[in-house]
Amino acid sequence: MTGESAAHAARVLVVDDDSAVAELLTETLVEAGYRAEYQTDARQALAYAREHAFDLVISDIEMPGLRGVDLMRALQHERPDQLVMLITAFGSIDLAVEAVHAGACDFIAKPFNLQALLLSVARALRERRMRREIVRLRSSIAGREPSDIVARSPAMRRVLDLAQRAARTDASVVLTGESGVGKGAIAQLIHSRSARSARPLMHINCAALPPTLVESELFGVVSGAFTDARTDRAGLLREASGGSLFLDELAEMPIESQPKLLQAIETREVRPVGASQAYRFDVRIIAATNRPLLRCIENGTLREDLYYRLAVIQIDIPPLRERTEDIEPLVDAMLGRACKAFERQIVGVAEPAMRWLLTHDWPGNVRELANVIERAVALTDHDVLQLDDLALSGPPMRAPAASASVAGEGDADGFLERALSRKLPLSLVERAYIEQMVEACEGNKLEAARALGIDRRTLYRKLADSD
Repeated sequence: MTGESAAHAARVLVVDDDSAVAELLTETLVEAGYRAEYQTDARQALAYAREHAFDLVISDIEMPGLRGVDLMRALQHERPDQLVMLITAFGSIDLAVEAVHAGACDFIAKPFNLQALLLSVARALRERRMRREIVRLRSSIAGREPSDIVARSPAMRRVLDLAQRAARTDASVVLTGESGVGKGAIAQLIHSRSARSARPLMHINCAALPPTLVESELFGVVSGAFTDARTDRAGLLREASGGSLFLDELAEMPIESQPKLLQAIETREVRPVGASQAYRFDVRIIAATNRPLLRCIENGTLREDLYYRLAVIQIDIPPLRERTEDIEPLVDAMLGRACKAFERQIVGVAEPAMRWLLTHDWPGNVRELANVIERAVALTDHDVLQLDDLALSGPPMRAPAASASVAGEGDADGFLERALSRKLPLSLVERAYIEQMVEACEGNKLEAARALGIDRRTLYRKLADSD
């Protein structure tokens, strides 16, 4: 056996109505180390392939009863990642384009060079292994338990217990709680503890996309469906197949898209924007929102049927001010990460600073705490964080319209000077300003967006990017 052993262990089905060609290809593949077999009837081949798992199907295009392209579409309808290579005696560019556009991994024209065919087979299988390895590595990284989940308080212990029980099921989950409480971390924990952990956890922030793009991101789109749709895209429901999809800011999803999502979840089929064909998918939905869902149903921004379909298990995550027992261990974990990121040697937090951290009401919750610690570590000249380091982590603005007074409140000039001296990236300084503005507006993000001169979706996107 030569070449890569993983590739040679692959199972291949050859489909060609010409038995001589089918036998030749099968023998060639077997001699190369593959587990190969053939079918000469396309419809029987389709039924056979549905019952058996093949790593690769090599099919003629022109066959009586069922064309190779239609065979491929039928297989990929049920298994989106099914590799299909098409061969034909009619080696035209048009057929090649049609085959690849329809989802073929390669196109081989008859009469073909057997060595070239084997190279194409090896390349297709190698590329799929690489894609799967990338997905596995991403899932492995994403699957590590988030270090900022701390459950010293009884309230968070209850949350973690429910999350771990939810992970043992395949039920849809809705996470609720204020912005910054850690809904994304809990979603990640549920996925990493579930039977789907080897497959991807995909994420979409419904508030960060314009309504026109939400559907193409979720359901996919075919080229030419609208002006900016230049290529086909499978969509997150199919890309996450076998894994989980995290629908962040569920209550911000356009109302006209909600029945389409509901139908997709109920039928387990999704039709890309502009497509006539639907595709099967298998995904677990984890949704999150910082809005009161029942109020959203009452005011018509969230469909009741979608809510009940998704909220099979609902987990309410308490704000940080209601679980102060978690603050000190959170600070310890965040301090360690920030010191590593900024290559600083800071050994702890002074008692007055810790007292302030424990008594602050944290309207931005865990996210705000993390940013305060991160900025303090970046800017301090001490080896133990002091109370004034926390003050320098951002000017405590209280009036969003009073831009002229910002420098006078807190130590805005000191903050900027230290940011310049440390050469902090713009994203960090911008993030600090945006979050302080949201706090100054008492959590009203629409008002904060207006004060900042940006639209609400841009604000959501910038906050999401900072997570």
